[in-house]
Amino acid sequence: MTHHQKSSSLLTRRTWLSGVGITLAAGAFPNNVFGQPNTLRFIVGAAAGGAISVYTQVIAEHMGRTLGRTIVIEAKPGAGGTIATQFVKDQPADGATIWVGTMSMTEINPLVFSGLRWAVDDFTPIMKGIDAPLVFVVHPSVPARTLQEFVAWVKKNPGKLSYASYTPGTPSHFLGEQMNDKFGLDMGHLPYRGSAPQTNDLVAGHAQFGFGQIPNCKPHIDNGALRAIATTGDKRNFMLPDVPTFAELGYPDFTASVWFGLFVRKETPMDVLEAHVSAARSAHADPKVQELLRAQGLEPSGMDTATFSKEIKAGAARWERIVKATGFKVN
Repeated sequence: MTHHQKSSSLLTRRTWLSGVGITLAAGAFPNNVFGQPNTLRFIVGAAAGGAISVYTQVIAEHMGRTLGRTIVIEAKPGAGGTIATQFVKDQPADGATIWVGTMSMTEINPLVFSGLRWAVDDFTPIMKGIDAPLVFVVHPSVPARTLQEFVAWVKKNPGKLSYASYTPGTPSHFLGEQMNDKFGLDMGHLPYRGSAPQTNDLVAGHAQFGFGQIPNCKPHIDNGALRAIATTGDKRNFMLPDVPTFAELGYPDFTASVWFGLFVRKETPMDVLEAHVSAARSAHADPKVQELLRAQGLEPSGMDTATFSKEIKAGAARWERIVKATGFKVN
């Protein structure tokens, strides 16, 4: 049995309750789990089944064992994650509800959604959980094997080419706009509703290039259906060790990662916050947890609260410039 098969079998042993996306673990289950002080709720702003669900399940179960708490995972998808964020904002600041936030939810959503009733400063980071850089890929029909060749090709076809993003308002969208600005290009934007349809169309040649998620793109890179030009991490990705980063190529301003992290309400008591931080640190440092996450293409981070807070602020400032240039808004 391979590492991936082991990891998959371990993940499928978890119990999901039909319809509401709830996982139960860690300790005896009380008669009325909701409202019990022994319950720790993890709120996810995406549909169950994606990478964020895998991350949350693995980390929540480990933290539940450490803290001796019953774990409940609730998926509250919709509106780019803003529904889940508002839900957590409306809960008591007692540490019993943990928001599983993402880079897009914290750094981009406040810039593109109108009328939000929360701000990132309403939450305190517990820990940055995983980093997942993107990869810029092209269909084999594109006559370019390097970034320099790609830029030269696009310049010869002004206004005729479009880059594919997996969702509008995400790094996959705005990094394409950043390429237009940085290299003086005139590419259009072809948005998709998810990484899977984006990748499928890239492989089929219906879209010719774009910033994709590495776990989705890697099998097609390996078999030659897609060509990887560069990744957006601060170092080479463990899944694509032969692919250079944009920083290596002389463009560090394209460094960006999709990340997941844990947050609580800002007013959470310090002793509760410290217990959560300690439990999260233990979970992210566990070799078994790291193996499970890497099998899904997720690189464990474990970045501490203070550094994580600074990174979110810096990221928001970086995306603000790009969002303003595009004029992109969600009403």
